[in-house]
Amino acid sequence: MNATAPISLPLLENDVLRTFVAIADSGSFTRTAAQVFRSTAAVSLQIKRLEETLGQRLFIREARQVRLTAEGEVLLGYARRLLKLNEEAVARFLTPTLTGRVRFGTPNDIGDRVLPSVLTLFARSHPAVEVEVNVGRSVDLVAKLDAGELDLTLINAGNDGLDDARGEVIYSEELVWAGRDGGLAMQRSPLPLALANPGCAWRRTALDALDRQGVAYRIAYSCEQCAGQEAAMTADLAIAPFPRSLVRPPLRRLGAEQGLPPLGEYHIKLIRGHQRNDAIEALATQMIQAFAQG
Repeated sequence: MNATAPISLPLLENDVLRTFVAIADSGSFTRTAAQVFRSTAAVSLQIKRLEETLGQRLFIREARQVRLTAEGEVLLGYARRLLKLNEEAVARFLTPTLTGRVRFGTPNDIGDRVLPSVLTLFARSHPAVEVEVNVGRSVDLVAKLDAGELDLTLINAGNDGLDDARGEVIYSEELVWAGRDGGLAMQRSPLPLALANPGCAWRRTALDALDRQGVAYRIAYSCEQCAGQEAAMTADLAIAPFPRSLVRPPLRRLGAEQGLPPLGEYHIKLIRGHQRNDAIEALATQMIQAFAQG
């Protein structure tokens, strides 16, 4: 008895996936056609064939725009990953081989959020480059950069002792008040705070805002890292200024309804050292791109 031959599934073409993603992003076949240097009819035909291949309707065409169907939303995630993987594969073989060492600095709270993904991608695309990571306070990292001990460093802008004119802002995010969801710390007076040690921009921003509004407070918890602030909030010992993207259960955002003043945005900067080479610039470029993609 002969074994049943395996079913051969159709392959998705990168060119068609790029067109699909462009339409999803722009909401228009016409704008996408101009971007990919094709006629609108050709773009429509690509999508029609893609829908026929998958047996699913991918777009809902409306008067002024097109939007994704539920199946289109699912495909969009796959398409972005496939295009990114193709880009990595091509870069691995066509990008000139870089060698050397990059000494990179980052504050702890930034490093935990972006370093794993950025360094993984950099190791894949530039396997011959050695990266040394130094984690510390922004002020100390800048001192090491100026002493020639680091090639690149990320910093939290606005810390005491730093020149705000230095470096390139690569990320901005709202700084918000946070505390334990359903906790009692917010109801106490004076208000208990969990703050970084003196010199931190978040600390100064928070205290200045409370002083301007006349809110009584006490510093109940001090630490070097935002992980310590998170622990204090989770234990309902205090509230704290915190990046909006890091406020996750069991924490929740607090604000004007609790009588707290707005804190504005905080900024992350990239500062380059005295030494420049292709390996350093490659890591700097990938770091900037990582923050730009959120």
